[in-house]
Amino acid sequence: MSSVGLLYLPVSIFSLIFASQLAFTAFFSYFLNSQKFTPFIINSLFLLTVSSALLVFNDESQNRRNVSREEYMIGFICTITASAGLGLILSLVQVILRKVLKKPTFSAVIDMVIVQSLVSSCVVLIGLFASGEWKSLTSEMESYRLGKVSYVVNLASAAISMQLCNIGGVGLIFESSSVFSNIISAVGLPIVPVVAVIVFNDEMDASKIFSIILAIWGFLSFVYQHYLDEKKLKSCHKNLVKEEEDSQA
Repeated sequence: MSSVGLLYLPVSIFSLIFASQLAFTAFFSYFLNSQKFTPFIINSLFLLTVSSALLVFNDESQNRRNVSREEYMIGFICTITASAGLGLILSLVQVILRKVLKKPTFSAVIDMVIVQSLVSSCVVLIGLFASGEWKSLTSEMESYRLGKVSYVVNLASAAISMQLCNIGGVGLIFESSSVFSNIISAVGLPIVPVVAVIVFNDEMDASKIFSIILAIWGFLSFVYQHYLDEKKLKSCHKNLVKEEEDSQA
């Protein structure tokens, strides 16, 4: 769905809509996982969403595509649905880990990633062969400007990186929550322009710097809430221990 959205929408509009995935994750987590929203968490979600949205103003590919009104609406609906779907998936993964598996292990995390990847790979392969696009793979490889080896290396690197990303995302849900997992992804978005400055000699303007500052601020806000929760938990545990000691005395 996100691919269809990117096909019909300008990159700026697509990125703005897709940045809403953080809000969707928080929304579904509230109902499915009883996620509590404190002022610090709300502040974190807001800052990270704004940080992601700011990046679109640096995109030089604000393309004006010749698409019809119907195609534009299809792109908009697909993008917003993809964003909501991603938020729902992350929340459902947390439900499975906490309420279905109950005592999940790291092997269970790996199993979930493998099953998700197998299902998605099968769907994509069906689409690839049903559309007949598999016939153009050879010519696409041969016409790749950097050569066949670079083409294969890029595909393999992307596949491995995405699998590591999936394992890390599910692992964060396993250790913390779906909201925290999506927050880590949102924090990573402003890092891309920094890498572009180093690798591609891209320009670092004020909006990129501001986006990075907001992302770090939002992340620290969420971490501080975790610190407060941990401190409260330790205090409650200490009080319980003290009460048991007093009762025994």
